[in-house]
Amino acid sequence: MADVIQLLPENVANQIAAGEVVQRPASVVKELLENSVDAGATQIRLIIRDAGKTLIQVIDNGCGMSETDARMCFERHATSKIRTTQDLFAIRTMGFRGEAMASIAAVAQIELRTRRHTDELGTLIQIQNSQVTLQEPCQAPEGTSIAVKNLFFSVPARRNFLKSDIIEMRHIMDEFQRVAMSNPDLFFSLHHNDQEVFHLPAGNLRQRIVKILGETVNKKLVPAQEETEMLRIKGFVGKPDAAKKSRGEQFFFVNNRFIKSSYLHHAVVSAYEDLIPEGQHPLYVLFLELDPVHLDINIHPTKQEIKFDDEKLTYNVLKVSVRHALGSNNVTPTIDFDQESAFIRPGGLMPPGNPLEPRTISEYTSKASGDGTGGTFGGSKRTDENRHDSNLRNWQRLYEGLDLIKKDEGSGNDDGTVVVNIEQWLSGFSGDHDAPIPPAPPAATQTPLAEGEMDIMAIDDESGSFSKNKKEPYQIHNQYIVSQIKSGFLLIDQQTASERILYERYMQALTEQPIATQAALFPRTMDVAPADAVLLREILPEINRLGFDIGEFGGNTFVIHGHPAELPPGADEVALVEKMLDQYRNNMALSLGISENIARSMARNAAIRKGQSLTVTEMQDLIDQLFACAIPYKSPFGRNCFITIDLDELLKRFS
Repeated sequence: MADVIQLLPENVANQIAAGEVVQRPASVVKELLENSVDAGATQIRLIIRDAGKTLIQVIDNGCGMSETDARMCFERHATSKIRTTQDLFAIRTMGFRGEAMASIAAVAQIELRTRRHTDELGTLIQIQNSQVTLQEPCQAPEGTSIAVKNLFFSVPARRNFLKSDIIEMRHIMDEFQRVAMSNPDLFFSLHHNDQEVFHLPAGNLRQRIVKILGETVNKKLVPAQEETEMLRIKGFVGKPDAAKKSRGEQFFFVNNRFIKSSYLHHAVVSAYEDLIPEGQHPLYVLFLELDPVHLDINIHPTKQEIKFDDEKLTYNVLKVSVRHALGSNNVTPTIDFDQESAFIRPGGLMPPGNPLEPRTISEYTSKASGDGTGGTFGGSKRTDENRHDSNLRNWQRLYEGLDLIKKDEGSGNDDGTVVVNIEQWLSGFSGDHDAPIPPAPPAATQTPLAEGEMDIMAIDDESGSFSKNKKEPYQIHNQYIVSQIKSGFLLIDQQTASERILYERYMQALTEQPIATQAALFPRTMDVAPADAVLLREILPEINRLGFDIGEFGGNTFVIHGHPAELPPGADEVALVEKMLDQYRNNMALSLGISENIARSMARNAAIRKGQSLTVTEMQDLIDQLFACAIPYKSPFGRNCFITIDLDELLKRFS
């Protein structure tokens, strides 16, 4: 039998390697930008066409390359960063494997122009499908210019897996922001289809963060800094009110290299314990510096995952540094209500010294002993007993009503009624079609209903058609609507029901008749981050079909001339558009069209909220509109809009 094992051709091997290194245009951007940083450039320009599918060009003023180096850089495992195995544990450069340029050359057409500062002529090299088609001297400025054209032209199947231009451009901007954020002392610019998206002059870290994330974050940044023998941490964290439900404004850099680490993210979130609601993510840009010998960055092709030799120590130092940053800037609240600075009455006396230093309770209260030196607060004497009573009343007022619910939940009362824990019923909205049956309570004496009290014929059928003598719906905790049907009653989630109604209305507006617009008496301007400005320009026609009248005002500023006529009075259209953009970015990872994505985002942010009180008429209209929808059962995000509670199920509760 003939031998069957053979070496792959070089171009085939390079294309296989490119599958790991070059996943999309953003992968090429990352590798080229990092090479420019390693080359010592002070000015780096990125030029993109058609979201990188047609052209990706990086121009820098770095050290440049000789003719031999320019040719050698496209060979596999050719690198100037390491020489021996020991060098892997002392890496401070961005690249070191020597695979990126060879992988890019295997799936694209490349034109390279480079010149060293000491050379009179530069070098021009053109490569296609790993083959050098042209190499000659040329005139070129100092530094390197590399253009990657027609990405994946040799692998059409890979090109078919690319997403829309909006999504691919978003990934490119993410990679650009990470490299620019980690090098605030360098100039960066980004042009897409001849339009400048970013212009980032050299400056300090705070200026770079504001330029990238937008002017609104400037007042929300809190400096963080900590230094130990092993680890140094510096950067900024956001105030609690800057936290968002979506991720995207979280940046970790280890030795100036962007990394992703759920472990370190958990450390930061733990520092915000009791400061932000569960499920929200704080803003942070944090740089960790430590000896490379304590790191292993050679565990993933993208080099965005690393290992620490002492992860627990890193976790604790990071958590403490963030907590200290929040505390030293008076962000972390104190337990004592009366000592909270926000509650101090004018004229009240504070203890001497630095107000940011932690203090004991005795420093703020008078001495219990009769030494004639009782302290004052707000002009009145306080004792430990009075302070305790005052704080106890504050806590009781804060948690008023919760004790009673917890004490009585799931228990039978003497009058024959049953107290049901609402959370047991609400679990039915998680996506299961069948309503959960709460555990049977202890037996209780049942009191028969008076004649005429059991009127359960409020709704003619379960489809939602009503009779003239229907029972009025009512709210539970301003979140859920109860409406009777023949077999029992419906428990409707007012927010998910509103999302379903608005989603179908917006989809109809995007495909058929646009929603009416209410012109604004005074147009409002809206400044957004550069990345959001690109996104907003792409989807502006669809947004305007939903009733908005938004136009460009130059740069990253937009002007709102009108809003949907159906928006309630006093609604903040600027905040609505910003939330819609944020939600749209979250949905971009899903395989959704632009119209469906916008409709989902708009429905989520314009829907009736939990906690919003509704009149009887508003509740009836919501029920009617819900059951007029094509799919009334589910919200566009997959949650149940209502659950059905049968009378038989209720009878089990009284058995």
